Amino acid sequence: MMAHKNFTSPLLALALLGFTACNFHTEADMEEQMENMELKIDYPAAFVVNGESNDVDVINLNDLTHKDHISLNGATFPHHINLSPDKTKLAVAITSTDLSEGHDSDGMDGMEGFKVLVLNSYTGKIEKEILLPKMPHNGVFNTDGSELWIAQEDERQSKVLVYNTGTWALKHTIAVGKGLSEVTFSADGTRVFAANTLDATVSVIDPNTKFVVGTVQVGKDPVGAWPASNGYVYVDNETEQTITEIAVSSAAVTETISLGFKPGYVAYHPSSRELWVSDATNGRIAYYRESNSRWYLTGSIPTGADAHAIAFSPDGMTAYVTNQGAGTVSVIHVPDHRVTSTITVGKKPNGLVIRP
Repeated sequence: MMAHKNFTSPLLALALLGFTACNFHTEADMEEQMENMELKIDYPAAFVVNGESNDVDVINLNDLTHKDHISLNGATFPHHINLSPDKTKLAVAITSTDLSEGHDSDGMDGMEGFKVLVLNSYTGKIEKEILLPKMPHNGVFNTDGSELWIAQEDERQSKVLVYNTGTWALKHTIAVGKGLSEVTFSADGTRVFAANTLDATVSVIDPNTKFVVGTVQVGKDPVGAWPASNGYVYVDNETEQTITEIAVSSAAVTETISLGFKPGYVAYHPSSRELWVSDATNGRIAYYRESNSRWYLTGSIPTGADAHAIAFSPDGMTAYVTNQGAGTVSVIHVPDHRVTSTITVGKKPNGLVIRP
């Protein structure tokens, strides 16, 4: 009687080896494929930065579906986002820090992972990583897209870094105040404003000469000087719970609006001439109208916990609001101040930008 031997043909052995290898690498391979996959974002889109989920959700504005998802190569706590003038690039600041409770984030020396990622807005691919030694709160393109301005925080003296978007070489370093949060351009592009959170000041910069041409005293813990088409910028002072109105042409303070809540963001709606302020304390949008050169609270729109960024559609009919505490985006019909839809996104959504 013949003894039975364990025998496997070479072809079967190769097949089993391939099957085992595929099973062994499946999860890692799938993650790598997702990271390297090019998206097709060929629709009007809202890009939502999820601070705790460490990614960007893409919402199709044609039907408000949660269409695509952009991974950020392991970056943690992304913050605000900006779209280039030609609408092809997105700049996302990576703070490596949870800023959802406020921007007074001194004591960050020794931390790592600070950078600004430049993404292709149509494919979601990372085109450039700008590594930084200090925390960047945001990156913003200049009016013709030839420069990227980055706000880099420092407890002693912060800096605004200006990069050439053609070569990604650092062109200028501009010294500003302490604890810089956001850097923003005025709506007409003639001035740049740097909100020095720890100094309670805003540095005013000439974008052509790259010189600081003025320093404006504002309220405690200013975060950003948000641009408006009416010739002003509006500074949200978190701890003081006020908004400072600054005239772009003169860099003079023209009004201080008392709120009674912590502001998250300010946006001016040109058609209705309303000033929208996100109320992080009560999870709503408060809107103001001007009378006799003063702003007055007119009404409010409940959105979600820790309401934050505001963006209007190009036609001005729709507003989008990120709610950090709720993990949602509220869609608002502007003419009647009514929430028409609520879209679930990732954890702690903060930055938001619309690409038509």
